[in-house]
Amino acid sequence: MKKLRVAFGLDDGLTLTEEHFGDARFFRIYDVYEDGRVELVEDRENRTPEEEEHEEHHGDPKKFKAVIYALRDCDVLAGFRMGPNFLRIRDNSDKVPYITGTRVLREAVAKILLDFDKLWEQLQEKRADRTK
Repeated sequence: MKKLRVAFGLDDGLTLTEEHFGDARFFRIYDVYEDGRVELVEDRENRTPEEEEHEEHHGDPKKFKAVIYALRDCDVLAGFRMGPNFLRIRDNSDKVPYITGTRVLREAVAKILLDFDKLWEQLQEKRADRTK
């Protein structure tokens, strides 16, 4: 059965962070299955380096690498807002970035379920590209 491991960036237990995905306090990780089942895997503290943020530091490649490493077992990175590293995630990682359009966690999970097939296809394309 097809499964996506999805990380959501949160500052509390109910809403996605209003900040950029990589600035979330922690990541809530779910396994989402094609049959609509959703299982909580864990809450993982965001231990990526705290950089002093100035406009010129948004999109820091070090932060990108740290977040990708911290979530290396995840397929989809889902956030209300993605920062400048959104393009790096899309173009230079094996992760699929996903903008939820909502900060309400249960609504964001529901959107993942609605877009499951599209996200699965994007992940398979990334995996195929990596093997070329």
